[in-house]
Amino acid sequence: MNQRTVGPTIGAMATGGNIKVVIADDHLSFGEALQVALDLERDLVVIGVVTDGAAAFDAALTNEADVVLMDLDMPGVDGIEVAKRLKQAAATPAVVLLTSDHDNLALARAVQAGARGLIAKTESVGAFATAVRRAHRGDPLHASSDVEDSFRRLREQRARDGQLSDRLDRLTPRELQILQLMADGFTPEELSADLGMSRHTLRTHTQNVLTKLGVHTKLDAIVAAIRFGKVRTIEVSPEGDLDPENV
Repeated sequence: MNQRTVGPTIGAMATGGNIKVVIADDHLSFGEALQVALDLERDLVVIGVVTDGAAAFDAALTNEADVVLMDLDMPGVDGIEVAKRLKQAAATPAVVLLTSDHDNLALARAVQAGARGLIAKTESVGAFATAVRRAHRGDPLHASSDVEDSFRRLREQRARDGQLSDRLDRLTPRELQILQLMADGFTPEELSADLGMSRHTLRTHTQNVLTKLGVHTKLDAIVAAIRFGKVRTIEVSPEGDLDPENV
């Protein structure tokens, strides 16, 4: 884990009445570049740059940060989860999540987790500084209409997910077996031979799966089954060996 945190003595000398900021991003170069830029602002001081969510949580509490600028998507503990944990810990720092992709649902997820909002990584240094100040004051970072629209989309997505989950539960053991073998990369010829059924019967089962799930392609069906845990994937280790837990 790479991280850089200002020590207690330096932090006490440097912060004064300034807004203390912790930056968390799994790309250290981005975090350090943002630190250099924000440290040029007279009222801001970066007291820590870390590269994972667990370190961000610790740095925010240990250094009594005012604001945490944190990547939404990090390996392990992501920004959403850290925001939730800080909220549960009754910690005081305001959280602003950084994002690389435009996701209509991300804003609702961020606000729901306790974050002040989102800011794109492509924004200017001035925009980052403004977001930090607004978050520290408790001012909204987004128009209320944007937040409401994101929550509406999130509710709609969850409703669709609930319907898809119910449809997956209605698949027969044989249909789930076919999906699993498809996910494992079996060809139609191999599937027919392995299951002891004709190609015509296999096509009938496959079409039944698509109809039940309300999807158009086999890939859509496989992705849905994996997403909801109905189909497992085979993990490959860095050495190229199969993970025995998933075989």
